[in-house]
Amino acid sequence: MLYDIVIIGAGICGTMLARELSRYELKVAVLDKENDIANGATMANSAIVHAGYDPEDGTLKAELNVIGARKYPQLCEELNCHIKNTGAYVVACGAEEEARLDVLADRAARRDIPHELLSGDEARAVEVKLSENVTKVLSFPAMSVIYPWEVAIACMQVAVSNGTELYLNHKVDDIEKTEDGYLITSGGEAFHAKMVINAAGLGAASICRMVSDTVDFEMLPRRGEYYVISNDEQVVDRVIFPVPTAKGKGVLAIPTVYGNTLIGPNSEQLDEPATTATSVGGAAYIRENISKIINDVPLHKSIRTFAGLRPSSTSKDFIIGPLDVDNPDFINVASIESPGLASAPGIAEYVIDNFVIDRFNPLPNADAVMTRKRPVVVSELSDEERDELVRAKPQYGNIVCRCETISEGEIVAAIHDVCGARSVKGVKKRVRPGMGKCQGGFCEPKVVEILARELNRSPLEIVLDGRNSQILKKENR
Repeated sequence: MLYDIVIIGAGICGTMLARELSRYELKVAVLDKENDIANGATMANSAIVHAGYDPEDGTLKAELNVIGARKYPQLCEELNCHIKNTGAYVVACGAEEEARLDVLADRAARRDIPHELLSGDEARAVEVKLSENVTKVLSFPAMSVIYPWEVAIACMQVAVSNGTELYLNHKVDDIEKTEDGYLITSGGEAFHAKMVINAAGLGAASICRMVSDTVDFEMLPRRGEYYVISNDEQVVDRVIFPVPTAKGKGVLAIPTVYGNTLIGPNSEQLDEPATTATSVGGAAYIRENISKIINDVPLHKSIRTFAGLRPSSTSKDFIIGPLDVDNPDFINVASIESPGLASAPGIAEYVIDNFVIDRFNPLPNADAVMTRKRPVVVSELSDEERDELVRAKPQYGNIVCRCETISEGEIVAAIHDVCGARSVKGVKKRVRPGMGKCQGGFCEPKVVEILARELNRSPLEIVLDGRNSQILKKENR
């Protein structure tokens, strides 16, 4: 199979690149080793569109964070994805941390990022749970939160609708440089590409070593654990950050799109094999550190804990560009640490403008449609709209997930949509059954049943997530 461009990785950067490339008459494929889109770092993170005040001056992080963050409102409107403008407080406790706030405020001013400095008392008048330890606050009113996997899936749906080819369960086993590009062996198939874009997250350095012996960075898995607080508990209205350190942005409180609150993460460097298991030590660290800045966090009302692996790197900046002088058409999109999510729209634009246009001089794709129709969400309809829908399509009247009021019709639509769900977690990512208080205790068996029926498979074949994660072992009657 011959392609102009093969993208390795279907996370937030790979899918945004695929969407933007689908504007042009280019033959593009996306390969990912996982069973679904956005199953790596894009799936388990803080979901914040950072405004761009934190990265050091003169870095790609600083440049692309500001560009990317400003693109998100229009992007989410075009894709019909959820975005919630919460605003954010960066809180300082004492003179030393206040000095750091002043540095961040100066950067924000130079980057034209709306901000305001408040006293601890002024901030507590608005966010009543802020600790008395907080002495000064840097407010960012334009900060937002999203569902990262929703955006990634939507980008990939647009790209595939415009002709991009997606290959899941395709781990890259080998890359060979050829006279006219690269030969990629993946999933037992051969892909010939004039250009490779390496957006493989934690696997980025390993992908590079398939092509070059002189790779000058390493990807290091860093685990971050979170509590998810029930959406009937009002913890904070804004994202609350401690003053950032060299390890990251610290333990945060994050109001989500659907009203839950995330508390976390810790930051733990892991050796291989890395694991996304939660830990007693991680939970204790989160409890201790969040209590320094927020009072009475109801961690006993947690409905779930989870952990994600962040692709930290030995490089202090994004690595975006050709691998080396011998590989001008092997483009790295690597070392995409925080604020990688916020930067992703800027990263896609940067790669295309600097490396794709001159290489291919592509014509516009006259048939490209860059928007996505919003999926039906029963809980967001008026009574009149819901009644009309149920009369036309009765499956939308059968509520499968009682916690989140999600219907059979929504689940069926998610399975049959472009880049449709093929696992219980895939359904959960698209339409949210299992994200409520019972965490799938009631609805998960129903989702298995619906997947089996709609995919014409045995329930024994239905997987939780990866292709070997079957839920049911055998029939018992």
